[in-house]
Amino acid sequence: MTRYLFIFILFLKRYLLFSHFSLLLVVFFILSISCFGWANVKAPTYVGSLACKDCHPIEYENFISYAKKSHSFGSIERLQKGLNQQEIEQCYCCHTTGYGKPGGFVSLETTPHLKNAGCEVCHGPASEHIVKEDAASIKRELTKEDCVECHISERVTAFRYKPLIHGGAH
Repeated sequence: MTRYLFIFILFLKRYLLFSHFSLLLVVFFILSISCFGWANVKAPTYVGSLACKDCHPIEYENFISYAKKSHSFGSIERLQKGLNQQEIEQCYCCHTTGYGKPGGFVSLETTPHLKNAGCEVCHGPASEHIVKEDAASIKRELTKEDCVECHISERVTAFRYKPLIHGGAH
């Protein structure tokens, strides 16, 4: 870290011709970020649909009972026999919760609570929402644009499903 900071300072001094005071301000800013942990502010992470059940029991039961995506990993399990590992992993982005994102699905062994497409696929990571109990820390009003990550015309045709907003959710 110190080596990169030194190179950065040399770059600023040489090419941007900062005054000593400006250079000192830049160095102070960089050091304050690393020393006070401002750079380590964590984004909300995924906690799984079961974490929603206590506060949202009706929505949770409706989701588990009626939304096909609440059991979406079953599709991967049924089809995996004919697929290689890379093809299986391509299914994870739509059939699991948060795959490829901080705190999202990694594997059945590591993150089994995120193996299906759960509440957080639409509403976003809920770790902050659960701690703060603040509705503003979760996406509440969904639009069609929230669905197009998975529900695109190519997939609708290939997998013969209907791109319904709120279809069978809650």
